[in-house]
This record gives sequence, structure tokens and C-alpha cells, in this order.
Amino acid sequence: MTIKKLFQLAAGCAILSFASCSDGGSSSTAPKASVSLIPLPARLTETPDSFLLDKQTVLVAASEADKQTAALFNEYFKSVSGFELKVQDSAAHNMIVFASMSAADKGLPETYRLKVDKDQVTIQGDDAAGTFYGMQTLIQLLPLQKASSYWIAGVDIFDQPRFSYRGLHLDVGRHFFPVDFIKKYIDLMAMHKMNTFHWHLTEDQGWRIEIKKYPRLQEVASRRKETMEGHYNDQKFDGKPYGGFYTQEQIKDVVAYATAHHVTVIPEIELPGHSLAALTAYPHLGCTGGPYQVGTKWGVYDDVYCAGNDSVFTFLQDVLDEVMILFPSKYIHIGGDESPKVRWEKCPKCQARMKTEGLKDEHALQSWFIQRIEKYLNSKDRQIIGWDEILEGGLAPNATVMSWRGIEGGIAAAKQHHDVIMTPGGYVYLDHYQSQGKNEPIAIGGFTPVSKVYSYEPVPEGLSAEEARYIKGAQGNVWTEYMKNSEHVEYMVYPRAIALAEVLWTPKEKKNYDGFLERLKTDLPRLEKKGVNYAKHVFEVRGEIQNDNKGGVQVKLDSKLDGGKITYTTDSSAPTAQSPAYTTPIPVTQTGVVRAAVFQGDQQYGNGFQQAFVFHKAVGKIVTLAKPPHQNYNPGSPFALVNGIEGVKEFNDNQWTGYSGGTMEALIDLGDSTEINVLGLNTLGNKDQWIYPPKQVTFYLSKDGKHFTEAGQQKEIDGKGIIRVRERLKEMVKARYVKVVAQAVNKIPEGAPGEGSPAWLFVDEIIVQ
Repeated sequence: MTIKKLFQLAAGCAILSFASCSDGGSSSTAPKASVSLIPLPARLTETPDSFLLDKQTVLVAASEADKQTAALFNEYFKSVSGFELKVQDSAAHNMIVFASMSAADKGLPETYRLKVDKDQVTIQGDDAAGTFYGMQTLIQLLPLQKASSYWIAGVDIFDQPRFSYRGLHLDVGRHFFPVDFIKKYIDLMAMHKMNTFHWHLTEDQGWRIEIKKYPRLQEVASRRKETMEGHYNDQKFDGKPYGGFYTQEQIKDVVAYATAHHVTVIPEIELPGHSLAALTAYPHLGCTGGPYQVGTKWGVYDDVYCAGNDSVFTFLQDVLDEVMILFPSKYIHIGGDESPKVRWEKCPKCQARMKTEGLKDEHALQSWFIQRIEKYLNSKDRQIIGWDEILEGGLAPNATVMSWRGIEGGIAAAKQHHDVIMTPGGYVYLDHYQSQGKNEPIAIGGFTPVSKVYSYEPVPEGLSAEEARYIKGAQGNVWTEYMKNSEHVEYMVYPRAIALAEVLWTPKEKKNYDGFLERLKTDLPRLEKKGVNYAKHVFEVRGEIQNDNKGGVQVKLDSKLDGGKITYTTDSSAPTAQSPAYTTPIPVTQTGVVRAAVFQGDQQYGNGFQQAFVFHKAVGKIVTLAKPPHQNYNPGSPFALVNGIEGVKEFNDNQWTGYSGGTMEALIDLGDSTEINVLGLNTLGNKDQWIYPPKQVTFYLSKDGKHFTEAGQQKEIDGKGIIRVRERLKEMVKARYVKVVAQAVNKIPEGAPGEGSPAWLFVDEIIVQ
């Protein structure tokens, strides 16, 4: 069943002002859409008058920019109606006018006013972009069905963006995408008033932009011998050569298309790290001289541009010269992230550079490297953007920072009065999982549903009003290690990008998630009209695991699907429309699987909910932690340790309680004296990602919560994936309180990934039987 059919109340005949869906020309049969706009405008007033758009309606546009906007409207309108409208410099009546605001009405750049009355539609922009965005709003006021005339609801809208930078990123280094898809990506951005496309063009795994002065970038750096299959942890490869690059003519075409849609394209040329593909083509640019091989694994490579080699800067300046001809953007993104220093530490040229320049360490050398590139770009009237690692060793004077490792980098840069684009991984990385359904395509990890994207506030707390001015906006990032084709990209990006678009455009005080979901129901059919393979999780049944406040656990279900009926099972079988209807939270009283789905009639919508439970005597009981977990791995409550759910090995389900080094100590109150003969906990081993099982786990029991007796201890714990630590007591013991103390590996051993750093300790379900 398609989303269009499911939401026909929002897009079809049921919301028409009149009784018929005929495509005849009569005003009494013309369809009329509800006023449902994303992003929500700054000021919106609905009025009683409506405008009848028919085959005699004229598009009025005087300037060349307005004529271009009128042409884009006509292109869309013809795809819906089957006919186009005349474009003229003037008309007497029955017209849609594209024009500039009067001086008295002008506001911020990209501001527009849209007024619909019975005689005409008027779109006035502060600038050409404003008029364009007014046109996009007008499109959202049009019904989707084919007809020869349409009623447009009466509105008076004054609208302007909250943030000037509203971006989406796309990594084409890991997987390459054709020009037609890049244009579609830009078109979808513009549809929701996003204005910046960050094109990540170079990577360890592939160089994707033609540079005429260095042909081996196309011949060698654009191709790798094979690609990883499955997840990184599987370490499997497909054995198939892979490659591709954009010619300069193709890039000019994309930039022109973006410009027409008022989207700025910012190219990213990675330096000094993520440069293995370029080093493979030109080995003399590396510290060791090679030989190198274009990356076949995901992740970070030690080989980077040599900071002590002047030919590196000649190469990069030549590359940037050609890049700047192709991209007129104010900004050039230079990466600056994840650049290991191990080659520089042993490179005589790099060490000599540090001595000559009076640099204290390799971090300062990276700062010097980036500042040298910045000075060159500044001399060409361009500015740099870099990931927040460019803060390390000293920030380049005019740099803009993209804060991706949380919000701290953005705060630090804003306090130094540098412009900031917020891109924190936990909220706007669209390569994370968006559903906890069991049938999701493989992703890098994490869990970022639409609701979490929508909840994001780009201006961090703690900044003064002056400092907050440096937060220019935010960006959704799309890293494509696990996205092999454009359909997969669309699935990961939409509708999450729509949520971000409203975060960045709409005034903070007007944001409302439930209201957004209602408006999304009319927006999704527009995506379907454009052939977008968007994810449909947002209206599927959702489950919340709750403490029932009676010493137990229950499952609360809900769905935002209008007219949907939720049914469930507790025996692991798939629910049907005839399964028991959900009315109240479902108690968890035994080991098993709770499943649920939402139906319209006999048709199921979405993946459904499925959760396995391990029932034991501590489920739902009160837990106290001696110290809170790390902020990045905090399920939000110690309740996650006794909710009956075993976290998954991918640690993307918000179940694991994580510590960076140190000790986890948990105290469980069972509520009454309880017979116990097994104690345990689940932990995780994934040393490639710095996650180690605890070096020691000790269990204690108490009758009064004050005096504890050791009940058992486990050492030399090892393994990969989920490790179930269990201590079987010699005899049944009665106790009310259970204390569990798990000591982390404080220092990762030499030679292992992350050597010398504190190991991560992940603990999930604490078992009492």
C-alpha cells in the first residue's frame, strides 16, 4: 500500500472544497488543498478568499530572476496538471505575480511575502531567493491530483529563515552517485528551503573530481580494487573494482542547476588527512613515498599529506585553483578531520618543518598546515570551512568551524568569535539508524529517528547573545559507507531532512512535533510524486518500555497514523489485523517476545514493533548508580539495566550504559527478601572500537542495604560481541539488595586501536535469578 493511498485524506478527494474530483474546468469541481506547509512560516494568516487557477491564469514576471522562478513553477505545475501557464511581463487579472518587495517591506535575505486573494496571487521576495521560496510555498498550496483548474486557499504569509545556513551534505567518496541523482538531491533540498549543498568530493576510498593538471587523479585515485561487504566488523570484501568521478563539465552543470534553485554548492577537498587516494596517484606527496593503495576499508588511515614537503602545497594550490573556477561559493571546505600524526612523528621533513616554524607538536603542525592553505584561499577571496579538529593547535584566523563531535567544538569556536555550522553526530548524522525495526538496512550505528532530529536546537546553551550570533545554522551529514545506491541514500535522508529543514527555518517558538507530523502527512505524497524512496517509520507503531511503578515492566504502544488500529501478540507470532487490539500498556511477566503492528483495514503499515524480553527477579526494580555514565552512552535512566531487554552488539538501541574507564557500581533494591542463586550482567567486547569487557566483576548481597557480603567475583573476562557474565551461587541465598561492581580497563594496551586511552566499558542487563 502506498503512502498516497494511506494518506488520501490529506492529499486526495477527501480534503477538496467541493464534492467532485473531476478534471473538468468548472470552479465547482476544482480541487483545493488544505493549508499545510513545511517548513512552517514565520507568520501565516488564513483568509476567506481563494484564488481560482485555470488555463487562463498568467504568470507575471518582469526581471530575469523572477522569470526563471516562474519557469520552475511552470515545470512543476505541468508535471501535476498536464498543462503550463503563459509567462508575461504584465496582466490585468487572473495572475500569479513574481516580484521584488518594496523597500519598506524588506527584511532579511531570503524573506518573502505570499498573498492569495480572489483576484491574484502575489509573491514578493526580498531578493531572488526570497521569491523562489515563496514559489515553493505556493507549490505546497496546490493539490496533487490532475485537473484543469485549482482553488488555492487564501493566505497572507510573511516568512523568513531563522538561520542563514541550512545545509545537507553528501559523501560521494565512499560510494559514487550519478549527476541526475545529485540534481534530484538539490531539488529536494530546495523544496524544503534548504540552501547549501556540501559536496564531499575526495576521500581515502576515492577521488571524485576531475583535475586537468593532475590526470592520475582520474586514472588512479578515482578507483579502488574492491569494496567492503556487510559491516566493517565483518571484514569481508566483494572483490570487484569500483570507481567514478565527475568531469569538470558535469560539475559546471550541477553548479548551474543548484544556482537556479538558490542552493550554494560547497566543495570539500580533504586535507591533510583522508588523502590516501591522492597519495596513490602521486606517492611523492606522502611521508613515506609509498607505494600506496586507494582505500578499500572504511575508517581512518595513517598515511596523510606530508607537511614538510613543499610540493604538497604546490599540488593542493593547483587543485584548489581548478576547484575555485568550478565553484563560485564563498567557502571551500578543507576537511581537517581525523588526520593521524604517526607519519609526521617519524618523518624527517615534518620534524624539520616543526623546528623551522617553531611548532611545539604535531597538532600545531596541522594548524600551521591549515593556516597556510587558508592564507592561499583568502588571497583568492575565499574562506575555509573545516571540521572541528581544526580547533586543535590553534584556529586559522578566518575559519568557519563545523562542529561534528558533539557541540563543544561549536561552543569553543563561537566564544572565539568564529562562525559555526552545527553538525553534531547524535542529532544530524543521517547515516545512523532511524528505526529499531529488525529489517533495517545496515548502517554505521547510532539511533536518530525523525523525532530526535526535530528536537535539535542549534544554538547551544551557555552562549551569550553576542556569541550566539556566530551560530550560522546546521547541516545534515550523509556518509555513504553503507549506502551503495541513490535509493538507499533517499531512504536514509528522507523524511529526516524535512525535520531538519523546519528546525533551521521556522522560529523556535513555533516548533511543535505533533503539528509537524500532521503537516508531514500532506508533504510525503509530494515526495512520492518526485519518486523518492523515503523511509516510512514515522507513522509506524512505536513501543516505549516503562517501569509500571509497581516493581514491574510494561510496554506502551502508540502510532501517529490516522485511523490506525494497533494489534499485538506476546507469543512471538506476527500480529494480524485480527490479533488482540491494544488498549492499555502490556505487562511483561515472562521471557518472550512482544510484537505489535498498526493496520488500516487489513493492510499493515510500517515494520511493526518487536521486542524480546528476558524475565528475571530484578526486572523493573529500583536501580541506583554510584556515578552517572558517560553522556554519549547514557540510556537516560538506570532503569535500562533492569528492563528485561538485552542490548544488541551494534550498541545502537540505547540500552547500553557506558563508561570511559573507571568503575560502574549499581545497587538494586528487589523490594523484599528474595531467593537468589544466579547473579550476572551483560557486557560488550569490540576492541576495534575501544570497547573492552571489564577486568573484574564483583557481586555483593545484603538484607538491609548497609551491610554487604561478597557473593562472587569474575576475572579474566574476554570475548567479542555480547558477553554474558554469570555467577552461580553454591546454594540459594535470601537478600533484598544486590550490588554489582564492574571495573573497566583503564588503559588500552600498546599495539591495539586506541592504545593508551581509557577503554570503554558497556554494561546492559543486570540479571538476578
